[in-house]
Amino acid sequence: MKKIAIFFVLAVMTASIFAGCGQKSDSGTVSTDGSTSMEKVIGALGEAFEQEYDSVTFTYNPTGSGTGIQAVSEGRCDIGLSSRNLKDEEKEQGLSETVLAYDGIAVIVNPENDVSDLSVEDIAKIYKGEITNWKDVGGKDGKIVPIGREAGSGTRDGFESITKTEDACKYRQELTSTGDVITTVGGNPNAIGYASLASVSDSVKAVSVNGVTPSEETVKDGSYVVQRPFVLVTKEDKKLSGTAQKFFDYVTSSDASDIISKAGVVPAK
Repeated sequence: MKKIAIFFVLAVMTASIFAGCGQKSDSGTVSTDGSTSMEKVIGALGEAFEQEYDSVTFTYNPTGSGTGIQAVSEGRCDIGLSSRNLKDEEKEQGLSETVLAYDGIAVIVNPENDVSDLSVEDIAKIYKGEITNWKDVGGKDGKIVPIGREAGSGTRDGFESITKTEDACKYRQELTSTGDVITTVGGNPNAIGYASLASVSDSVKAVSVNGVTPSEETVKDGSYVVQRPFVLVTKEDKKLSGTAQKFFDYVTSSDASDIISKAGVVPAK
């Protein structure tokens, strides 16, 4: 009986050792909150991190950049996610930014639209209501329907900053997520919108801007001008938990570059 008991203990110990092979022991949670444009890349990184560390739980709340920045400022999440740089007043509140990657903002139209290239100037005029018909930019006769994101969206801030249309856009609809913009443009032959390049699907068509097609390569070399950073936001005066710090170190290391690239964006490192 004694021999059987000893064998059982050894078997359990051996099984535990082999079960842990390939994983690092850790426990705890990492909570992120913010940009809907970052869903694909942060989801891939979170999944890889959970595979790397056993007993770790990763969460992502897709609320938009502005809400994510506010959430980390108020201590409601570990790391905020923003698809724009922090504003001076946000930095003055003790927030710090770390660029994770760079993403193109695709200007999208319905696949039935004949227009395949627009200049930044044309895009600005469309959103300011100065160009209102597709025939004026080489398309068919049809009233243009400008679609955009809600106030506080990092994608909107980036788009309006690059096109110099801050506080001047005349949106037909202001939607709360990247997916909603893509769905709306895909369902309206006369619509135009903007969305994260990493999220663009076959239901819409991304036009070239100033003759440059949006792609990972043209974002990386800077020739595609409609682009913005994906930013991790933390509080300077609040130390991350051990698990959250491991996640932060993991996603900002060169080891994560392949995962970030496969998500369709350009790694900062």
